[in-house]
Amino acid sequence: MNVGIEEINIYGGPAYIDVDQIFKNRGLDMERFENLMMEKKSVGLPCEDPVTNAVNAAKPIIDKLSDAERNSIALLITASESGLDFGKAIGTYVHDYLGLSRNCRIFEVKQACFGGTAALQTAVTYVASNVSPGTRALVIATDTARAAAKKTYAEPTQAVGAVAMLVSSNPKVMEMDLGATGHYSYEVMDTCRPLPELELGDADLSLLSYLDCFENSFRHYATKVEGADFRSTFDYLAFHTPFAGMVKGAHRKMMRQIKGISMPEIETDFQIRVAPSLTYCVQIGNIYSATVYAALCGAISRISEPGWKRIGIFSYGSGCSSEFYSGLISEQSAQTLKSMKIDEQLKRRYHLNFAEYDRIIDLNMEWMFGIENKEIDLEEFYPIYEHSMKGRGLLRLSRVKDYHREYTWS
Repeated sequence: MNVGIEEINIYGGPAYIDVDQIFKNRGLDMERFENLMMEKKSVGLPCEDPVTNAVNAAKPIIDKLSDAERNSIALLITASESGLDFGKAIGTYVHDYLGLSRNCRIFEVKQACFGGTAALQTAVTYVASNVSPGTRALVIATDTARAAAKKTYAEPTQAVGAVAMLVSSNPKVMEMDLGATGHYSYEVMDTCRPLPELELGDADLSLLSYLDCFENSFRHYATKVEGADFRSTFDYLAFHTPFAGMVKGAHRKMMRQIKGISMPEIETDFQIRVAPSLTYCVQIGNIYSATVYAALCGAISRISEPGWKRIGIFSYGSGCSSEFYSGLISEQSAQTLKSMKIDEQLKRRYHLNFAEYDRIIDLNMEWMFGIENKEIDLEEFYPIYEHSMKGRGLLRLSRVKDYHREYTWS
């Protein structure tokens, strides 16, 4: 049975700032900017949250479906480390605003940046089991950065957005290699969110954990897939991308383990197999559990030759949990993705200057977890809202009343 991703879409936020502007205005070391290999960082508005990001990523997918196809979605899983309630799942709101069938199972998963992969693999297993023939699953990874990272080296990379994936037995975007997956996990305190407004991390420890998990999850993959070779098995590679420079370092470390390979050969391999995956990541930034799927979209968007291509995917979540798995993509994948008009979405974002950016992230801090009663005042950021959201039919937050979030269409 062929199972995988039928449709996929990115919501990259309504606004962005050039990453170098954060470095310059925060007085950060510009030499470290070069190592990031980042260009832009996506920024959300106070009228947005993980729910609106999720709906705005999924709605273009749902709008393409017939009523029967929409009603075939029997499972909705949201993945996020930016929850809005200790008990109520983000997906309850998402389910409502997408108009999904009430005969649908809804739940939320959390494991840092690995949550999206945990959700996807759960959905794939459900569809592949064929316990309910013809059903689909909708997986949405959605997150928002915390402004508490201001004036740290984490600030330039942490972004907002979501990736939605429709999983079915008609995998037009990516057919999963069922069973071809390697795992590696253990407890480590590399990053955490101990309070709603606080995000902490040990950058060096996180890098070491990421590299350790990358190597060992692939080794586990190779024990399950006879003849698996890091250099020759995969036409493309897509990794969790906190920043592009980290991906380049991880690729270099793995390639150096191959006897007789030179640095020029490693660079050529990176440009051919890995660089395509960075297409959207360098324009959006780190959107946590959605990031590896933004990387998948980047790789798919660059396919031009006919025929099936195998892609190796590495997913990592701090704390930590990791997985290396693979699937098949093709020119049809690129054509299916193109219908989502991701490039046009990203080009339409409002270009923030630093003063606007600094003000927006301070306003966003007022809309953290635990709000009881509060009204959105669009006038506080109206020029940005008017440019990027007004009249586009995007979901936005209007108010919170008795802790219940109320949304409307822009």
